[in-house]
Amino acid sequence: MDGPRTLAIDVGGSGLKATVLSPDGEMLSERERRETPYPCTPTVLLDELTALAKTQPEYDRVSVGFPGAIRNGRVREVPAFSRRGPGKDPDPKLVALWTGFELEQALAERFAKPVRVANDADVQGCAVIKGTGMELVITLGTGVGCAVFFDGALLPHMELSHGRFGEGLSIEVACGDNERHEVGKEKWRERVMDALEAIEAMVLPDHLYIGGGNAKKLDPDTLGPNRTLVPNISGLLGGIALWDRTAAPRPDRVPAATSG
Repeated sequence: MDGPRTLAIDVGGSGLKATVLSPDGEMLSERERRETPYPCTPTVLLDELTALAKTQPEYDRVSVGFPGAIRNGRVREVPAFSRRGPGKDPDPKLVALWTGFELEQALAERFAKPVRVANDADVQGCAVIKGTGMELVITLGTGVGCAVFFDGALLPHMELSHGRFGEGLSIEVACGDNERHEVGKEKWRERVMDALEAIEAMVLPDHLYIGGGNAKKLDPDTLGPNRTLVPNISGLLGGIALWDRTAAPRPDRVPAATSG
């Protein structure tokens, strides 16, 4: 088998998932899932992902989708893990621990392998886009993620879901999983459809892809044209495409070769 094996990790607000992918994207192992612990500090997450990786066969590099804004491997903001639990208010101590955390470097040191980290919607989008025109990816899970591509190139990550609408809530909160339980399925669906229109009005995409664990709770017959539901497994399968669509890791984030 020519080419590197990729450990693909999908970090979610409710679950941590991993599998090893062949160079052509075939899953070489069963998807392993662990519950996301709360409160989830950087150390707690690193320990959980280290344990998760040990359940997988040999790999040469690592791709990680993360539920927050990542810039140059550093955490800019992470709504999910800034809270002591889903639906709770941000905790100042957790915000301080995560803001500026060198996640890519920390993971490279833990795994002793080359690592790339990106927002989870960015990674999922890498697996599903066609590579033509302006393409928008929205993920519905614990919160709401978004990614934008132009002619196959991943654009710098923007937290479009932090925009406010409706009753003054952010899209991230209003269409998140906690509010889905609070307001019920039908009201939540209405909010999601309004949110999709609001984000589309800003981006003007040629096509919209909707993924994440809650995408299956939408009615595909009511989505309208140029909108496609994509499977949640794309969050893992994008692990290879992430390497093809993003720049090489900075030299200080590539660990020294180790034996064994």
